[in-house]
Amino acid sequence: MSTIGKALTLLDAISRLDREVGLSDIARHCVLDKATARRFLVELEKHGFVEQDPDTKRYRIGGAPVRLARIREARFPFLTLAIPFVKELASTSGETVHLSEFVADRLSTVHVEDSPRAHRVIVDIGSALPFHATASGHAFLAFCPARQIEDALSMPLEAFTEYTITSKTELRRLLVETAHRGYSISQQGLESGVISVAAPIRAPDSVPIGAIAVAAPQVRANADTIEQLGPATAAIAKRISEKFFGLEQVPANPLARRAG
Repeated sequence: MSTIGKALTLLDAISRLDREVGLSDIARHCVLDKATARRFLVELEKHGFVEQDPDTKRYRIGGAPVRLARIREARFPFLTLAIPFVKELASTSGETVHLSEFVADRLSTVHVEDSPRAHRVIVDIGSALPFHATASGHAFLAFCPARQIEDALSMPLEAFTEYTITSKTELRRLLVETAHRGYSISQQGLESGVISVAAPIRAPDSVPIGAIAVAAPQVRANADTIEQLGPATAAIAKRISEKFFGLEQVPANPLARRAG
């Protein structure tokens, strides 16, 4: 990995931590020696990407990434455009709805609308959504080019629960099924007791840029509920796609063509 790559990996690691951390913890988390980690932190702090508390000497994410995010959103307003649709789906479903975006080879949560119910699924903004273990990941991957699918399947498939699909053959079958249906269903793949449905948000050439998902406790997500939530989620995803890109979607996709 290049020097820039290591520095960005360190920055990403800090952004994922829910508290300020010291040099030793950062070096250990990023598998770097302390001298190298310190050198990266000094440069990142100089440019505003990290901040160091003057009293505790611990580090946190700085203001520069926020500034860049605001510039990106102003010029490429995916989040601003999509939030009303996310709110609409949350209102009609009564469940937690989250939006994800594909950035730097990873699907990450960029917005969450919490369910108003006491018993609800909690999703954290910024959380990564493993392709093989989440409804968002399945929905996204099912509409990707074949090479991108194979690249994702070449990675280790970690078992997060006893229900996580770790068989590449089974995952390929599920992706074909998802592509034909237009939305995915994840049965406790990432967290026990959680059922999710998701649909991809796609560019006019059908390549996905993210996904929208509904996550519900297993006790409320029976077959009838899923049968309603799936098409509703796919319809919202299609509306976001067409609103953002201003064009109707191409119905074909690589997996559906291959399966046919």
